[in-house]
Amino acid sequence: MYFDQLCKTMQDLSKHRDTVFVGQGVGCAGTTMTDTLAGVPPEKLLEFPVAEDFQMGHCIGLALEGKIPICIFPRWNFMICATNQIVNHLDRIPTYSKGQYTPKVIIRVATPITSPFYPGPQHDDDFTDAFKTMLRNVRVVTLQTPESIDREYRKALEADHSTILVEYTALYKAHPSGVGSKTVARA
Repeated sequence: MYFDQLCKTMQDLSKHRDTVFVGQGVGCAGTTMTDTLAGVPPEKLLEFPVAEDFQMGHCIGLALEGKIPICIFPRWNFMICATNQIVNHLDRIPTYSKGQYTPKVIIRVATPITSPFYPGPQHDDDFTDAFKTMLRNVRVVTLQTPESIDREYRKALEADHSTILVEYTALYKAHPSGVGSKTVARA
């Protein structure tokens, strides 16, 4: 149910005229999140190289131009590389511009499974609490149930601020068709 709800929610988000999906494994296979984008039109997918800081900066620029980027980081450890952009720019722009600019970026990040395949110590962290502590204007939300997925992504889409939505790849494997199980094995 969790995996199915992510797929449905990504399809729903893609129907909004201003959304664009940006990240690694967005336009081609390669991450646990790739399969959740199967129903998203290709013209909404912007594949990015392994350049997380640049990716986040690009998404901030898109947001300042009126787009709603869904910026995808397959793991927290990858998003760490974008922390400069998230904390010093995305989160602080509304403050130092005195509310003149409020870029809205929806950030997807996943907390990986560690069993049966251990991804290694550079890929196994959950920095949810650390980011909650660092951020003043960006909301951080954990998605621990299928029911929370659509509700929280809809809130993020309608909000006037950026949101980090934390997914749990261990919950992907519950997909009845087995798609989630195969995807998790690639983690």
